Amino acid sequence: MHHLYRVLSPSSFGDGAGALLGVLFLFAGLAPAPVHGQNAQVVDRIAAVVGDEIVLKSEVDQLVRRQTQQRNVSYSNDLWMQALRQLVDQKLLAEEARRDTTVTVSDQQLTNQLDRRVEQLTRRAGGEEQLEQAYGKSLLEIKEQFREDLRGQILSQQLRQRRMQNIDITPSEVRQWFERIPQDSLPQLPKTVRLSHIVRYPKPTEEARQEAKSLISSIRDSIVSGGASLEAMARQFSAPDAAGSSSGGLTNVNLDDLVPEFAAVASRTPVGKVSQPFYNDSQNGFHILRIDSKDGSTVDLHHVLIKPDAPSGERAKEYLSAVRDTLLNDDDVPFERMARRHSEEDRTAQNGGRVTDPESNTRDLVLDALGPSWTRTIRNLEPGEISRPTRVQLLNGDEAYHIVRLERRVPAHRASLETDYERIRQLALQDKRSRKMREWTDQLREEIYVDVRITESELTAVRRR
Repeated sequence: MHHLYRVLSPSSFGDGAGALLGVLFLFAGLAPAPVHGQNAQVVDRIAAVVGDEIVLKSEVDQLVRRQTQQRNVSYSNDLWMQALRQLVDQKLLAEEARRDTTVTVSDQQLTNQLDRRVEQLTRRAGGEEQLEQAYGKSLLEIKEQFREDLRGQILSQQLRQRRMQNIDITPSEVRQWFERIPQDSLPQLPKTVRLSHIVRYPKPTEEARQEAKSLISSIRDSIVSGGASLEAMARQFSAPDAAGSSSGGLTNVNLDDLVPEFAAVASRTPVGKVSQPFYNDSQNGFHILRIDSKDGSTVDLHHVLIKPDAPSGERAKEYLSAVRDTLLNDDDVPFERMARRHSEEDRTAQNGGRVTDPESNTRDLVLDALGPSWTRTIRNLEPGEISRPTRVQLLNGDEAYHIVRLERRVPAHRASLETDYERIRQLALQDKRSRKMREWTDQLREEIYVDVRITESELTAVRRR
């Protein structure tokens, strides 16, 4: 989400032990197979019953197709049965979430996510008319078809996230997990580096700032007085790196997770109203926002971001050169202190300049995965050396200037606890969470009616016909 959020959350690692389950929950079953042609006949059957809900064979087939494409694996009956279990588990979690009154989804949140999903389907189909033709239904009917399934998916995902957050792992558990892996099965890991840096963003001229401020004010007037759609304005004018969907939508956002200047405006703006223009220093741009719904500190919103045109960045390079000179000439000045004081990239500045992978949060960065602007800068550095100021595309996609200190290089090697503890810890934690979730869903199967109506032997028989 670039700079609207204070911290990026770690994501799942790899394919093992059900790692894709969380991602697939929100997409499975969203897009039933469309009808191609008026005379097309769809032969389907019930694969499972969960409480009062059913899982169709076509839903499982579609999930399997998506998994084989995403993971580049071949079809197997075992993969099909795993996909069926995933959909059954999703229904179980949705049913449990409906019983838990602390897990809720607002109508506005549901509508926003539904609009975004249907917007994705529309783009893939080539337009609304093509989508309606493919499904044999109007856009309104398509949305109604998806609404309750999506509500269940959101509820189950929220409940799953809550359970997962409460599961942690101890160092001894990490070691025990790693020691169970046969030595000859340990993966060969690529070259990695550890880096720290100090970042400065190119500053726009005052003229460019005034032009951007004037534009955001005109956009707000068009929305408030002229009846224009904020979503349409976001699609037309928002900066490419604006957080959220193409229409500026952000759903189920906790105000505490937003940068202070954005959170302050969002907290005081009434539901349904468009805020006054404000400058967001974290994104170097002017915002307006509309709160769609609010539940305590959690909100759904839409926003527009206008950024002034950026200059060449000479001032940023001069600033970083001065910081580098101070570090080189005074051994008593720690790099970490200078990063906290002078770096404009909030996330790394708070960590004393330490660069971490935005997905895994690990400090060990795969050298070949870094962009060319990074590799050129550190190519000739020895551990402890600091680069000259260079232009960079940051790991979140932003353009900036930085100076980099190389902390260490690790050559390609077989995985070990000594050099790869954090990565191994993440994998072990993921495996533990998957096991605990499996135990919990097994327990839910004892409490909620489940009837699986397709066996693996039946799949083999069907495929032989």
